[in-house]
Amino acid sequence: MANIRLSTFIFSALLLISTATAATFEILNQCSYTVWAAASPGGGRRLDSGQSWTLNVPAGTKMARIWGRTNCNFDSSGRGRCETGDCSGGLQCTGWGQPPNTLAEYALNQFNNLDFYDISLVDGFNIPMEFSPTSSNCHRIICTADINGQCPNELRVPGGCNNPCTVFHTNQYCCTNGQGSCGATDYSRFFKQRCPDAYSYPQDDPTSTFTCTNTNYRVVFCSRASLGANGSHQLPIQMVTEEQ
Repeated sequence: MANIRLSTFIFSALLLISTATAATFEILNQCSYTVWAAASPGGGRRLDSGQSWTLNVPAGTKMARIWGRTNCNFDSSGRGRCETGDCSGGLQCTGWGQPPNTLAEYALNQFNNLDFYDISLVDGFNIPMEFSPTSSNCHRIICTADINGQCPNELRVPGGCNNPCTVFHTNQYCCTNGQGSCGATDYSRFFKQRCPDAYSYPQDDPTSTFTCTNTNYRVVFCSRASLGANGSHQLPIQMVTEEQ
């Protein structure tokens, strides 16, 4: 009987693995300037304005993130530095980036085979971003506010806007003492008011984590989409005019 139960478990696990497929991530730069895209897993790629990079990510990948780096200078061997989002001085990232950097985070084929995805400002903000499943049935996350231009002076750094945890290193902002040990602050509300779907502090889960399944994804730097006053997704006025 034990062998039968074990065989059934193995068969079910194999079936789950066989039905979970890799996801494709298209990373597009719509900024007017060069962005050095970074991905963990995935590495890195220079994207001039209008260029894109496609990643194929295995099923089951978790604790993954995509971000953009700005004002980079790399030599012919791929060594150098970036003003924001730098990852150990290399074009090909093998770890996570240095704050401030706007993050697209995801975990594929997790509980009930769902993908979990979000935009996080817990490491601050450097580039406007859209993170969206290609499936029209799933939520499109947009964070395109002028956070760099409106950043409080105490959080402002060249090229970006730090999250207060990076600056002050206290539980009030970093939630280091565990679940329920911190809450929203004036600083987190600054980010949340401008990007209501994004993580503004580490325990901002209820309004910031989204799920989808059986889909591919797009990450767009300087997306031309924007949020209207009612939270709906809108195109910039000049684009609407052009389409009419």
